[in-house]
Amino acid sequence: MTSAINLMSDVYAISAITLIIKDMKRSCNFYSKIPGFRLIYGGSLDDAFTTFQIGKRKSPMYLNLELETSESSTRLSNYKPRFFGRIIFYTTDVDKLYSYFISNSSLSGLMLLVHEPVDAPWGERYFYVREPDGYELSFAHPLKRKSVQQN
Repeated sequence: MTSAINLMSDVYAISAITLIIKDMKRSCNFYSKIPGFRLIYGGSLDDAFTTFQIGKRKSPMYLNLELETSESSTRLSNYKPRFFGRIIFYTTDVDKLYSYFISNSSLSGLMLLVHEPVDAPWGERYFYVREPDGYELSFAHPLKRKSVQQN
């Protein structure tokens, strides 16, 4: 007898995250200014769907933006969560990215900076922003672990 577990396939990665947005131009203006986000599909005012590739990894990751329509609002109205959660993006230098965000007036005007970079007890340095549609984004990088000295 074959077990059901052998008939399944493991999930091994997130390919893309899709956010439902209200204004394609505003959202594309925001995401296109984040270093490491590259527009690969859509991006114009007339587009209902846009894709950004994130980073240059062997297995690419994508952020999709889908324009909210009356049809999608009706379809999703029973499923909207009270709180979305957050998307966490890794970056090479949290502090440099934060400085870029606050010094770029066209970018900082499109978002709400929730807090400055901090070191978390779980071993990351991070900060949060709210993007134009209110989604919470975290930008983080792992902290180097301190070596424990032996006595």
